[in-house]
Amino acid sequence: MKVLMIGPIEKAGGVSTHTKELTRALRKLGVNVEVYNISPDKEYSLPISALIKLYKRTLGLSFKLLKDSKKFDVIHIQSSGPIGGFLPAIVGALWKKLLGFKLIVTFHYRPDKRFIQKWRWVFNFVLSNSDRLFVVSQQQRDNIKHIFEDENVRKVLVIQNGFNSSLFNPVDKFEARKILGLPSDKRVILNVANLVPVKGHEFLIRAFSKVVKERKDVLLIIVGDGSERKKLERLISELGLENYIKLVGSKPHDEIPLWMNAADIFVLPSLSEGNPTVMFEALGVGLPFVGTAVGGVPEIITSGDYGLLCPPADPECLGEKILIALDKEWDREKIREYAEQFTWEEIAEKILGVYYEVFKN
Repeated sequence: MKVLMIGPIEKAGGVSTHTKELTRALRKLGVNVEVYNISPDKEYSLPISALIKLYKRTLGLSFKLLKDSKKFDVIHIQSSGPIGGFLPAIVGALWKKLLGFKLIVTFHYRPDKRFIQKWRWVFNFVLSNSDRLFVVSQQQRDNIKHIFEDENVRKVLVIQNGFNSSLFNPVDKFEARKILGLPSDKRVILNVANLVPVKGHEFLIRAFSKVVKERKDVLLIIVGDGSERKKLERLISELGLENYIKLVGSKPHDEIPLWMNAADIFVLPSLSEGNPTVMFEALGVGLPFVGTAVGGVPEIITSGDYGLLCPPADPECLGEKILIALDKEWDREKIREYAEQFTWEEIAEKILGVYYEVFKN
């Protein structure tokens, strides 16, 4: 089978990781996958320069589909965001309508109800002209299914994110800390996310001020970069947390397992999510998860054996959950075993089955 995978692969983030890892796992299954990169320069804000680049890439996508679509058995588009990220799906649906190729779209973004109603016609156009629409959580499917015509709802399938089990596996915590130059006598709390408003770092920092009042043996490490960095640095300084919180910037994806293995707890305070890839990666190394009950997160953190959840934008609750997690004896092997069902190999098997189903029909 020959597949054209269209999505963001150049920038850091969950959708980029999803695209690259799914491609890798499909190739291991013998699928011939060609990747076509298309993404805006900014995920959450689109200045004019980024829009111009986006539309140029979208025009390039149109030429690619017009010229090469007949070479592929299935075309799979990864849709990454509310505006620019959804544009490739619209372009794909338009050319599917004209050329008749097999089209699957994965919708990663979790829209609110107002956005769904405003862009109802776009969702219906894309789904009407797609063979399947993948969403990454059941909540996401429930949120959008009411806007679709009945014959289209059956096309919407839940395919969750996953993790690379050959990369994200347990290693000795203190050996990882030695390599990274981290103290061996601290309880390390780790966050990995782009520094953008939707990831909720401000609430995490405010929550951590509560944690520090209760215990001094803690260190919060935030891996990632973005538009919020200077604002967060000022907040850390204002709260007097410079000795307890370290912003270490972006790191290569293949270095993230080392940071996770060096940590005692992983925390993700997002205000909104689809189904965060980084959550599966943390579980994959056996790291307990503390986060917000948004998007598909509660569908994965189904037990206190795997993590603790609280409402978004609630630093009081988040601080309490971090303190509880620090005192709890976690069975990291149990967490790791639970995560095995979410490997990219498992996800790729499911998706390949859908490819064949669509192709045969």
